[in-house]
Amino acid sequence: MLRTRVLPRCHLSPVVLRGLRGTARWKHSTPVEDAHVGVPFRIPLIDFSAFRTASSPSERRRIADDIVDGFKEVGFIYLTGHGIQPDVIENVYKKDQVAWDDPRANRGYVKVGRERVTQSSDGEEIAALRKKAPDAKETMEIGRDWDPVWRNKWPEETDVPGFKDTMLRFFQTCHELHAMVMRSIALGLDLQEDFFENKIGQQSHNLRLLSYPPIPVRLLSEEGQARAGVHSDYGTLTLLFQDSVGGLEVQNPRTQHFQPAPPIPGTVVINTGDLLARWSNDTLRSTLHRVVAPSTSKISNTDIPEGMTPARQSIAFFCNPNFDAVIESLPACVSASNPSKYPPVTTEQYIVRRLAETYD
Repeated sequence: MLRTRVLPRCHLSPVVLRGLRGTARWKHSTPVEDAHVGVPFRIPLIDFSAFRTASSPSERRRIADDIVDGFKEVGFIYLTGHGIQPDVIENVYKKDQVAWDDPRANRGYVKVGRERVTQSSDGEEIAALRKKAPDAKETMEIGRDWDPVWRNKWPEETDVPGFKDTMLRFFQTCHELHAMVMRSIALGLDLQEDFFENKIGQQSHNLRLLSYPPIPVRLLSEEGQARAGVHSDYGTLTLLFQDSVGGLEVQNPRTQHFQPAPPIPGTVVINTGDLLARWSNDTLRSTLHRVVAPSTSKISNTDIPEGMTPARQSIAFFCNPNFDAVIESLPACVSASNPSKYPPVTTEQYIVRRLAETYD
């Protein structure tokens, strides 16, 4: 495939990118028709094994370009061939289910109704939203186990055998996948492949186990109510592992309508976070998303009482740069006609502010 290399990819227009991509590049994607305007909305389905095992730089570059194009146009991708075995993910879900018997034993347990994710930065507005329409979910948070400040608090081994070991191994596995995807992003942005390496090595990430208990469907149809409200994520990337229930919706950047991102077995859903968008001067999209009631077919195919949603579980690995990393627009993503949109900020400054707005 011919490829124009006159400008850095941060400066290529959407029209040029579409021309470079060609139809074959998007044949493995998930078209979701936007019912409002009939515009195809496609979250790319990308086989990452070709990057992980590539025998030539051109092959790695091809996959890197696919990933960057997906984050430029949609902000979300489905990744297959990611190297995390299904039995590893299944084991995390099993330990997760047992741990919910006494979730208070874990650091960072957030009960149903405590959180209301939103894009607002106004404390009073967030408090009002939380009171009117809190998120219908509960969560457990697991960070790096050597953190000197935010220490993990683990349940007793006799209460949940293997929980700690399983979660720490999975934390490391997710970090390694994150690091490899960031290498592909660096290539796709015309940077050195290891550009982000020393900026993410401290593993300042957050492994979040999410439980969405059954809830009356009518409650989720009320104004502003959702299992998780409209929001963007804070860091570089989010790796999302979904069960079969579904409910994730992604905002079409062009029409502003929300479209389902249904579970696809064997894939990881990956989306761009705010800090990576800032790093790229919004070349890469941090796309709004939410979790709502699953499709009616999912509800009708369960044994739960009529009018109730099925329980949903998911695992989100929120990837962050080092807390002391300074996030400022990459030179390749800035020009006279496209100046930097954001002042420099450290990871810690940005994330602490967003969390304080969410929970205070």
